[in-house]
Amino acid sequence: MTQLIDKNTLKLLRVPFSLFLMPLFLLALSQSGVYILSVYVLISFFIIHFLVYPSSNGYNSYIDKDEDSIGGLEKPPMPTKKLYYLTLVLDVLALLLAYFLVSPLFALCILMYMLASRAYSSKEIRLKKYPYIGFLVVVFFQGAFTYYTCYAGITGHALELNKPALFLLLAGSFQIAGAYPLTQIYQHQQDLRDGVITISYKLGYAGTFIFTGIMFTITNVCYFIYFNLTGKLNNFYLVQIFFIPIVAYYIYWFVKVLQDTKAANFKHTMYMNLVAAICMNSCFLVLYSIN
Repeated sequence: MTQLIDKNTLKLLRVPFSLFLMPLFLLALSQSGVYILSVYVLISFFIIHFLVYPSSNGYNSYIDKDEDSIGGLEKPPMPTKKLYYLTLVLDVLALLLAYFLVSPLFALCILMYMLASRAYSSKEIRLKKYPYIGFLVVVFFQGAFTYYTCYAGITGHALELNKPALFLLLAGSFQIAGAYPLTQIYQHQQDLRDGVITISYKLGYAGTFIFTGIMFTITNVCYFIYFNLTGKLNNFYLVQIFFIPIVAYYIYWFVKVLQDTKAANFKHTMYMNLVAAICMNSCFLVLYSIN
C-alpha cells in the first residue's frame, strides 16, 4: 500500500476539496431525524468524503493529466500510474465498508456514483465532453442522488420518496446546477484543448452567472416548499441568513467579470467555493443542532 502513496499522488486526491462537497451530507444529516452521531453517520461520512470523493478526484486527474489549475490545486503535479491504482484501492475499500458496516443499499448507491464518475471522466465514454449530457449527469449524481446516498448511509435505510422529500431532492440538484458552471468558468481554454466543451463555455461568462442566479433562485423556491410542507418555515428563514454572504460574493464577482473577463479566474472561483461551502456547511450544522 505504501508503494502506491507519494506526496504528489496524495495531493491529486484533493482530500480538502471534500469541504466543498460536504453541504449535501450535512443537509441530509440535519433532516434525517438522527440526532446522535451514530456509527452509521461516522462511517458513511468517512466513506464518502475520504474514500469516494478523493478517488473520483484522483481518477479525473489521472485521465486528464491537467497542466493548468483544477479544483483545489492551482498547480497540479503530473499524475503517475500509482494514482490510478490507488483510486482502485479506495473504491474497493469504500464498497466493502459500505456493504458490511452500513447496508447493501448504501453500497449500491456508492457503486452507482462511482460508475457515473468514471463514465464522466474516462476516455472511452467521456461524458464530460458533451456539455448538456455531462451537465445533467453531474446535476443528478452530485445533487439528488448524493443526498439520497448520504441519507441511506446516515440512517441505514432508504429515503421515503414523499412530496417533501422530492422537493428537497430537487433543491439538491438545482443547487449543483447553479454551482457547477461557476466551477468551470476559469477552465474554458484548458477544456477546449482537451476536446471538452462545458456548459459554462456554451453559456459564456455573463451567461454562466445569470444561469447560476436562476438555478439558485429555483433552489430557494424548492427549499421554501420543503420547509413549508414539513412545518418548519423558520428553518427556511434561517437558511436565508446564511445565504447572504454567498449572494454578496456572487454579485461582487459578477460585477468584476462584467468589467474584465480575466476576473473569471481560479482565485475567484476558489473564493466563491470557499464562501459557499463555509456558509452552507455552517447553516446545515446549525439546523442539525436546532433539531
